[in-house]
Amino acid sequence: MTDDRTPSASSATAPDGFPPSPGGHDPEVLRRRALDALLTARARTTALTDSVDEAELTAQHSPLMSPLVWDLAHIGNQEEQWLLRAVGGREALRPEIDGLYDAFEHPRAARPSLPLLAPAEARTYASDVRGRALDILEAAPLHEGGRPLERAGFAFGMIAQHEQQHDETMLITHQLRSGPIALTAPAPPEPTDAASLPAEVLIPGGPFTMGTSAEPWALDNERPAHQREVAAFHLDTAPVTCGAYRRFMADGGYTDPRWWAPEGWDMVREHGLDAPLFWHRDGGQWLRRRFGVTEPVPDDEPVLHVSWYEADAYARWAGRRLPTEAEWEKAARHDPATGRSLRYPWGDTDPTPEQANLGQRHLRPARAGAYAAGRAPSGAGQLIGDVWEWTSSDFLPYPGFVAFPYREYSEVFFGPGHKVLRGGSFAVDQVACRGTFRNWDLPVRRQIFSGFRTARDA
Repeated sequence: MTDDRTPSASSATAPDGFPPSPGGHDPEVLRRRALDALLTARARTTALTDSVDEAELTAQHSPLMSPLVWDLAHIGNQEEQWLLRAVGGREALRPEIDGLYDAFEHPRAARPSLPLLAPAEARTYASDVRGRALDILEAAPLHEGGRPLERAGFAFGMIAQHEQQHDETMLITHQLRSGPIALTAPAPPEPTDAASLPAEVLIPGGPFTMGTSAEPWALDNERPAHQREVAAFHLDTAPVTCGAYRRFMADGGYTDPRWWAPEGWDMVREHGLDAPLFWHRDGGQWLRRRFGVTEPVPDDEPVLHVSWYEADAYARWAGRRLPTEAEWEKAARHDPATGRSLRYPWGDTDPTPEQANLGQRHLRPARAGAYAAGRAPSGAGQLIGDVWEWTSSDFLPYPGFVAFPYREYSEVFFGPGHKVLRGGSFAVDQVACRGTFRNWDLPVRRQIFSGFRTARDA
């Protein structure tokens, strides 16, 4: 998930353009939820930045990513601009650094050359902003008739999601860095019935409700709810595994242009690609590097770190295709028994550790077929968490889209240049992952925690 989506609060669009959340959101419940989301995000940010020394924080581990210390201060700066200034009406603490931490003003490769805050100063700044933001949260009304940024705690939820998105970005940087192991986590749970699962499930044709007008912290590109008609199709029960992807590789997948979009084939030839990112061959065995550990590639784990072009090529080779974004969401949310679209595949309740692999609880996807309690009514599993799933769809607005609170979160990215990913990964926190959440990226991206599943017409 890219971090280049949050400019300064001065670019906010007209707030009255944002569709109001429906009634029924208890302000005190939302206040507690916002507090928990902000504290959870900050604990994770602290773990990601305290696990390495000052030299590692200030280094650029890849030109694709920012130095970790840039992300840390950017998190604080966005919180200052949106919660302290825009919501709280407070005087600016550090207006002179707004430009340094404007993601649109400075590309990632150029950020190490900026006069960035040193690690100790960045930590102090972020902590000072957070203390003041929590004071504002305690007093904010959060009621339905309030200002749009405060309504239902939207601004606080937006900032919690923003920080968690940067936490995922920083975790990508940890994967790209070399040096001593900095992060550890237990293995995810083993599946209990994977051997008996069908390879694919049938998703019946018909209409369903896509998007949301009810989720209080849904971002602008998830809105509004609208009807979509989807023809019947078959969908993989689980994401494509490393073992299945290796069969594509062994059959000459990276050497046969028949399977590749022209731009993807150009990418393969230019960079000499022959496997997912972080894989390498040692004799007759494929190994991968994962957060500083070199290990055999597990055949029954969802494949990770593949671009859209690689996912599309595999699907063509397999005689299948990538699902559209609407197909993916129908499979994940539609309950044919009630006709409703659920918040999550399992229902409307927030995720539990038994339902989805989220929040950096594990530093890898679970094996295919895991999380039986998280399966959709369709029977498809692991639609939330584990790996971001590429779809065939371009990132486009829904009918009735209104940019809020700034055009640069979504609107400037609409078009054929970006492909949609759905479902989240093990690196995503639940506050930034739901059945309607839309991620997008360039089709060449491989460093992100991306995988896919395939579909076919019924």
